[in-house]
Amino acid sequence: MREVAIIGAGMAGLSAAEQLRKAGHRVVIFEKSRGFGGRMATRRTGDFQFDHGAQYFTARGNAFVDQVAAWQEKGLVVDWGPGSYVGQPGMTALAREMAKNHTCITQAQVSRLERTPRGWRILDAQGEIAAPGNGTYHAVIFAIPAPQAEALVQSAGAHLPQLASAHYAPCIALMLAFEPETRAITDDWMRPDDSVIGWIARNSSKPGRPADHQSWVVHARAEWSRAQIDKDPNGSGEIMLAHFKALTGICAEPLHFAAHRWRYALVAKELGLPCLFDPSTMIGACGDWCLGARVEAAYDSGRAMGETLVEALAAIPA
Repeated sequence: MREVAIIGAGMAGLSAAEQLRKAGHRVVIFEKSRGFGGRMATRRTGDFQFDHGAQYFTARGNAFVDQVAAWQEKGLVVDWGPGSYVGQPGMTALAREMAKNHTCITQAQVSRLERTPRGWRILDAQGEIAAPGNGTYHAVIFAIPAPQAEALVQSAGAHLPQLASAHYAPCIALMLAFEPETRAITDDWMRPDDSVIGWIARNSSKPGRPADHQSWVVHARAEWSRAQIDKDPNGSGEIMLAHFKALTGICAEPLHFAAHRWRYALVAKELGLPCLFDPSTMIGACGDWCLGARVEAAYDSGRAMGETLVEALAAIPA
């Protein structure tokens, strides 16, 4: 058994962790947020619930089709339209299921790695993060957006130059709730021809979501989001709300209003490689930025990273 640290508890990191667990290795996952899932995010505020990141996912390859079927048997995945799936009761349900087999350290803002004769140390701005096995990790996987991973990989002295080739588009997400009888469009989702908004979804139409109000998730277009990303998100949200009302015919004021900035929302240019690995340092990286802007791409990249590391660890003398 070897000790492995994974930075990031999104789909890619959790998929990699599962491959390592099956091979008998111990994994500790470090996540900067309070919960799991990355952009497969669900925000709960009082009685309101919003999937404000990934809206749904599809399954094409055999490995992910089988995984989705297993989640369906557990009631964690349901259909939301032909060929479109959502987590139940929220998108984070899948990440919570995958994380339960591992030690997870949340609200851990990793700032650098340090190599010692015994293994890798994971540090934040205050020093070593209290975690099982810290200081003895044989390998480290970065399962975070490529721009965030790049500086950390360099701090470890690893050589993964392809990281600089991955590019993202940002997105401003708006979360709205209205009284249940509020007049609205009849469709559950739409991709409007609008200069600001690129996606509107009735979150409350998804199975397992609260039905005592209408909840909506609105995503801004990438070009507009890029110009707004460093501005006050509430100001951006007010502009989006005006466009939302014009597009849907809803004139009422929302019961709930919140905006969120996704700086690394959508992969704009992927690497075309399943994962990256430097055997000289035992440092790897994976994510949807490797294979494409899909949940399945993140799963496949993490799976490939886990399999690559299992093989590398097997070659190390006991």
